[in-house]
Amino acid sequence: MCAALGDLALAVKHVGSTAVPGLPAKPIVDLDAVIPAPADLPAAVARLAARGYAHEGDLGIAGREAFRPPTDLPRHHLYVVAAGAAELRRHLLFRDHLRAHPDAARAYADLKRAAASRGDDRAAYTRAKDEFVAAILRQAGE
Repeated sequence: MCAALGDLALAVKHVGSTAVPGLPAKPIVDLDAVIPAPADLPAAVARLAARGYAHEGDLGIAGREAFRPPTDLPRHHLYVVAAGAAELRRHLLFRDHLRAHPDAARAYADLKRAAASRGDDRAAYTRAKDEFVAAILRQAGE
């Protein structure tokens, strides 16, 4: 993926549950590819499309563009964000707080297990975590 973006990728950040050691997670890596500015998005979309990625839009989160990977790659969630984007900052704050606070990571793990046990509704699973995530972000300084 980084090769597909070439010089547009300032960085690729590993975010999400798999980025926190010991945190239970689905076997799907979440990645934020950082581009210099929102104006670079059309070039990023074109480069990723040439490698088989499908642009899915922002999926309701402004400043974060989602891409579905080609089926021949390992499962992952790819998001393209501009440097300085609020969503990138949120992802990194949350990840880094959980890495630095094992008690918070354990509480999040318990919440994730409970939410996952309620069924296979991804939207409900995400909603179940929203309040916890917001509280952590407040603690982390957002």
